[in-house]
Amino acid sequence: MNWLYSDIVKEHFINPRNILINEKDFDYDAKGEVGNIKCGDQMVMYIKVRDNIIVDCRWRTYGCASAIASTSMLSEAVKGMSIEDAYNITPKDIAKKLGGLPENKIHCSVLGDKALKEAIKNYVKTHGVSFNIKEEENKVVCKCIGVTEKDIEEAVLEGARDYQRLQEITKIGTVCGKCKDEAIKKMEFYIDRFKMISH
Repeated sequence: MNWLYSDIVKEHFINPRNILINEKDFDYDAKGEVGNIKCGDQMVMYIKVRDNIIVDCRWRTYGCASAIASTSMLSEAVKGMSIEDAYNITPKDIAKKLGGLPENKIHCSVLGDKALKEAIKNYVKTHGVSFNIKEEENKVVCKCIGVTEKDIEEAVLEGARDYQRLQEITKIGTVCGKCKDEAIKKMEFYIDRFKMISH
């Protein structure tokens, strides 16, 4: 079988940067965790911050090659960034830095992104930092994974037209599955809105 990934992805998968085996070995300021080991996808991100700049970033995950490579790249990319800039980095930004990912693997990069956001939120909360990001109201639909209405909208824009594809892109409902009905309603709402905009 031919390797379907870029050489950068291969390098970050074979030699991932900033993996943390034992959190006791890293003096971090905040951590963020998303996913659940029961469904095979879990991500924990740890950040060290000085003067609102991320000076170090470590992580642990249970995931595929794309998840490992994208999180390795993410952990390198955010070093030296302000927490505001790091908060706004997207899975597509990371995929671009990796030289691209196969379309059916883009969703694997979302866990690192979400865990990083959780770590930054926790840092802001516990350190009383002024955070200059105004987030629009964005309801969480899947509490297990942290998938929001905005994530569902973006998945529809990326081509999700059924629940299976929505799960592939966002990993929604892969832990307890209680959010399935609401997720489908939201997906159908955004599909209808997308059709209106397109015509």
